[in-house]
Amino acid sequence: MNEIKHRTHCPISYALDIFGDKWSLLIIRDLMFQNKKTYGEFLKSEERISTNILADRLAMLECAGLLSSKQDTENKSRKIYSLTAKAIDLVPVIIEIINWSATYDFETAAPKEFIARIRTDKQTVINELTAYLKSTL
Repeated sequence: MNEIKHRTHCPISYALDIFGDKWSLLIIRDLMFQNKKTYGEFLKSEERISTNILADRLAMLECAGLLSSKQDTENKSRKIYSLTAKAIDLVPVIIEIINWSATYDFETAAPKEFIARIRTDKQTVINELTAYLKSTL
């Protein structure tokens, strides 16, 4: 995948072209919150992404500048994926999605303590998560 073709430059359309599919934000979630870094780890997510879709989304997210990859020093055939600063800038959006979902999904898997922190001090949660993720760059 060489470049992403944007339908328009409407801000909503632009964002949807990059992470508006069923899988891209789940990959970003896995990197942000579950410390997954390899193709095999992403495959083990409970949503059960297919191998061809996973490969396509990883390539697309890397092309869009949201992920970077490097060769694993222990296993030369494996790539290690990480978020870029551009992806880390999505933290406020991700936190808002989590908060919205927890409001309407009464069976949310998000920890109750985390949701309570978002609702009482959202900016601190955003700042702490952003600082942590930037420290891993």
